[in-house]
Amino acid sequence: MKNNISVERKEYLKKIRKRKFTIIFLQIAILVAFLVIWEILANLEIIDSFITSKPSRIFETFMNLSSNDLLKHILVTTYETVIGFLIGTTLGVFIAIILWWSDYLSEIFEPYLVVLNSLPKVALGPIIIIWVGAGTPAIIVMAVAISLIVTILENLNGFLKTDKEVIKMAKTFKATKFQILTKIVIPANISTFINSLKVNIGLSLVGVISGEFLVSKAGLGYLIVYGGQVFKLDLVMTSVIILGILAGIMYGAVLLLEKVITKTRFNI
Repeated sequence: MKNNISVERKEYLKKIRKRKFTIIFLQIAILVAFLVIWEILANLEIIDSFITSKPSRIFETFMNLSSNDLLKHILVTTYETVIGFLIGTTLGVFIAIILWWSDYLSEIFEPYLVVLNSLPKVALGPIIIIWVGAGTPAIIVMAVAISLIVTILENLNGFLKTDKEVIKMAKTFKATKFQILTKIVIPANISTFINSLKVNIGLSLVGVISGEFLVSKAGLGYLIVYGGQVFKLDLVMTSVIILGILAGIMYGAVLLLEKVITKTRFNI
């Protein structure tokens, strides 16, 4: 019986590995095919390479940037994104806890949160620059402004949807509100918190790039704006691709954190 289970288990794991390999292979194949078709169409002048650039020129631009200040620009954008992400997430969860704690405050601030969530945050850019000054502080505040409200609403919604029967049972055993929060509400919303992190890392990066568009002397947003101003679209496309890779790496870091939390929580 044990040998049969072992064989079945091996077959199951083999199928999983095969599926993962197939998915990764197809993802890479699609990317390579896209780049090859892009290069061919640009060389045949079916598409205008001045507007769309092409992979060979993008690679050449990347190599030129690598020998100059590319690392500096990447580090600037990464630093601003991580700081904005940490502040926005921490502050958002803290405010969500306060609003969950007090139904009175939640009802007062709910319409304001909805309005602020609907407001295009880029419109606040000039005001933020005046308030905190041009440079890194303004860019970080922009990132926080874009991610904060979403964090509050998502976590608060999760807190309010926690199983009411479990909370009632805890109250019958004279549990305090703090105990309900720490023992029931927060553990039940780990997945909500992780999902907010996944959304926040992207929103923080959007906020940073938006801020760098308005006021910056370094960063990938700066390179994109500069490339557009001097019609160096190879630089623009290269910066956008690097930005996409950076976004993927940051999202991967959040997924890694999710695995660590899951293993710690379930001891697996």
